[in-house]
Amino acid sequence: MRRCGLKTALHDPFEENALVLYSPREVSAQEQLKTVSSEVDVHVVVDPVLSKVLRPHQREGVKFMWDCVTGQRIHGNHGCIMADEMGLGKTLQCITLMWTLLKQSPKGTPTIDKAIIVTPSSLVKNWYNEIGKWLSGRLSVITIDSGTKEEIDRKLGQYITQHGRVVSPVLIISYETFRLHAPVLHSGSTGLIICDEGHRLKNCENQTYTALTQLKTQCRVLLSGTPIQNDLLEYFSLLHFVNTGILGTTSEFRRHFEGPILRGRDASATDKAVQLGQERLQELSSIVNKCIIRRTASILTHYLPVKYELIICCQLTSVQCLLYDKLLESSSTKLILEEKNKKQSSSLAAVTALKKLCNHPSLINIGEFDEPVHYSSSKSIQPEHSGGCGQLLIVINSPSGKMLVLDYLLAVTKATTNDKIVLVSNYTQTLDLFEDLCRLRKYQFVRLDGSMSIKKRSKIVDKFNDPMSSDYIFMLSSKAGGCGLNLIGANRLIMFDPDWNPANDDQAMARVWRDGQKKQVFIYRLLSTGSIEEKIFQRQAHKKALSSCVVDKEEDTERHFSLDDLKQLFKLNKDTPSDTHDKLNCKRCLFNKQIKEPPTGSDCSSDLSHWNHSTDKKILPDSILKTAWDPSLISFVFHQRSHEAQRSTV
Repeated sequence: MRRCGLKTALHDPFEENALVLYSPREVSAQEQLKTVSSEVDVHVVVDPVLSKVLRPHQREGVKFMWDCVTGQRIHGNHGCIMADEMGLGKTLQCITLMWTLLKQSPKGTPTIDKAIIVTPSSLVKNWYNEIGKWLSGRLSVITIDSGTKEEIDRKLGQYITQHGRVVSPVLIISYETFRLHAPVLHSGSTGLIICDEGHRLKNCENQTYTALTQLKTQCRVLLSGTPIQNDLLEYFSLLHFVNTGILGTTSEFRRHFEGPILRGRDASATDKAVQLGQERLQELSSIVNKCIIRRTASILTHYLPVKYELIICCQLTSVQCLLYDKLLESSSTKLILEEKNKKQSSSLAAVTALKKLCNHPSLINIGEFDEPVHYSSSKSIQPEHSGGCGQLLIVINSPSGKMLVLDYLLAVTKATTNDKIVLVSNYTQTLDLFEDLCRLRKYQFVRLDGSMSIKKRSKIVDKFNDPMSSDYIFMLSSKAGGCGLNLIGANRLIMFDPDWNPANDDQAMARVWRDGQKKQVFIYRLLSTGSIEEKIFQRQAHKKALSSCVVDKEEDTERHFSLDDLKQLFKLNKDTPSDTHDKLNCKRCLFNKQIKEPPTGSDCSSDLSHWNHSTDKKILPDSILKTAWDPSLISFVFHQRSHEAQRSTV
């Protein structure tokens, strides 16, 4: 029997595939008769418009976040970190949570009245589009991405002072705009704040962090595919933001967790220190696992085509080797290695010069050398490589091993497929060289770097993703567009140079293997053989291994190297096909030839020792690289796939 006027759930909890976030306590019919209608709790059920498109891991994520922000996982705390890896649909999960909170609660009324989404400026439009895509105009949204100070203050004032029936309950705003106009937003309150790319809040001391923490809100959700990038204190900052005090104060955290854990991981640690470090690490995990959820990209293998990752070691040309030796022999470098010049700027300049030299000699500053080196990018230098592809032209003014390999890859792909390519570098100067190459080869391209306006970014992305577009190459600065972009119009991505922080490279490389991709994906990472680039790549692998244990003592930049570190960084190993492979002490290869296949179940997330190792093209999975192969340019290739292709049952 049902009493007249009894509250009911907004959506049917018993409908097939219904996603129920809250179920009231079951009561007997007699208790129902005695219960006052206003005191009856109801089911909280995700809107079927959204629940029908959510994948299993996304349904789990929405339920987890609901439990966190409603205080069911940690009493008195209402925040969480959504740390799924890139491409798993963090945005959709948060839209689902926000829409549910705005419409429902166990009491039959909305849980919150307003929500603010804070995001990098390049993603403001993306969030607006995603909300429109999934809710089809059912939710009114305010976006603030331009305007005078007076106009923005007026709009924010109108938003934050809304009460009762809120007409536009969602505000999307960039981190920079939030910080500049924080006093206006602090004058009112909101029910929920979502911080996208939340690893920006890894420093408790910066102004943006302070501005966000002073916002009057109970529920806080932080999104980051890379929450653990460098050290424990940065991780503490993120957790402290979503659930203030859960790990104590900064000094308490350092004393109780950070100190013992780092001492326990030291190579010279005593057994007692190691044991204490493990105990504190387990204690930390038991706390943070209540408010952080993380799933890896392996989940995507059920929905996406196979991805192949290829790490290609490219030989330096004779010109590069000559300049590399001259830089290493310069008096400034010798002073650094003898620890007579302790200036941080000196070692940074030398390291940067080596990195740029690996890309192209024309990028280095001749002033780094003791004696002038007469190199001009306009001077015609005859390459020593005739190439394995006779029909392809060599870039006359490019005495760079990686640039020659790039030229081959682009030419073969263009000639034999209709695939598009994303070309990524950490340096805008290198993007300039890519432009020169494209103009020489008459390739149509678009370029996105820090100089491009936010509005124009979304337009060129949409145009590039259009199958009818004639754009062949999308040039991308990893610093400007490494996160949030969906570039599924391309199925090949070339990472031209490595970054010290593996998270930056991972972000950039995730642009093409995402929801909506229909073709096989190929990711190429180019490294100069035996050079500083291989050393950087090795540090990346080390960081990833440590981050899986929550802690990483290393820095994400080249700021603090010991003398031994610098000596290794500045060493050029000319007599190896791959310095990285040498350091693996690989037991599956004999004389650099793979004689035993990787273990069953190995994939792109496996350790490099479980990848395929190639010094020739016989076992390469990519026909493009096979065609472009030149043994005088390519010395070694690591390659692995994301998963085994599903066999058709038809």
